[in-house]
Amino acid sequence: MTTGTRVAAVRAAMAEAGLDALVLRPSPDFRFLGGRHGPYLVVTADALAETADPGRLLPAGVRRVGVDPEMRVRELFALAIEAELVPAAVVLEPLRLRKEPREVEAIGRAAGAAEAVLGQVRELAWFGATERAMAARLRMLLLETGCEEVLSLRVAAGEHTARPDHLPDERVINPGDALLVSLCARWDGYCAEVARVFAVAEPPEDFEAMYSVVLAAHGAALRSVGRSATAAEVAVTIRDVIDGSGYGHFAAARFGRGIGLGHDEGPELRPGDGTALEPGMTLCLEPAIYVPDLFGARLADVVACTPDGPLALTTTPHALHVLDR
Repeated sequence: MTTGTRVAAVRAAMAEAGLDALVLRPSPDFRFLGGRHGPYLVVTADALAETADPGRLLPAGVRRVGVDPEMRVRELFALAIEAELVPAAVVLEPLRLRKEPREVEAIGRAAGAAEAVLGQVRELAWFGATERAMAARLRMLLLETGCEEVLSLRVAAGEHTARPDHLPDERVINPGDALLVSLCARWDGYCAEVARVFAVAEPPEDFEAMYSVVLAAHGAALRSVGRSATAAEVAVTIRDVIDGSGYGHFAAARFGRGIGLGHDEGPELRPGDGTALEPGMTLCLEPAIYVPDLFGARLADVVACTPDGPLALTTTPHALHVLDR
């Protein structure tokens, strides 16, 4: 699909939603419509242009304008648009769900770059290092691959693996620790994420049993994606595996989401999201269990939906690897 075809589809969706214009800042939506420099991209029935003064391009009598959901409040006030402002996502999100073949290929290249860095985890010296120091090392490795932006980088050891939003700190990584490493970054405009779990010298007591549940949930999720399920059905499949193991109270709040130009897109793999998983959609599957104050485990893989079933774009083995240094 060319940019012109995309814009035509967007204009048709705008008309259906009753929007007179879109005003976008640099963001996944901005890039989807071919934006390059900004600071704003304006789309109307007659114009598509990057400008520093969006008001100049808005049609007379404009009533409803879709704005980029990533805009800050001060940016919205600075636009001084005298019209009803609504999220541009109502128009753009449905159009971005299904990726074109070239986009899936680009996401696959991003996934390969992320995995190349993750593959070096086994060669690094972890004993006695801090989470923060190892995160800095991984950040440098990501940048060396040509990564445009590191979106999230998680190194969590021991009890910190049980904290979904933990940021690397000065905790020292010791033998007997569980270790969670998660990398999410952007290459050539497209995002990928991969996360794996390790043990330092030896796994903590009961950790392998818990991790086997995450592995089983991941496998069940992948099989359910292949049945042309809805996002909710995949989420329920994961939840049922975890519930059946007795770890239901410790399951993550959601089990995956779309990924592409943005690192957190629709659909969401959670009960209640009835979006049908169709060919062209790309997902980050991320089943996880977090046992407070003990340990946690999370796998993250990028998967493309195809007419022949799911295609894993990240292929690093899931078996628990024991780091020996």
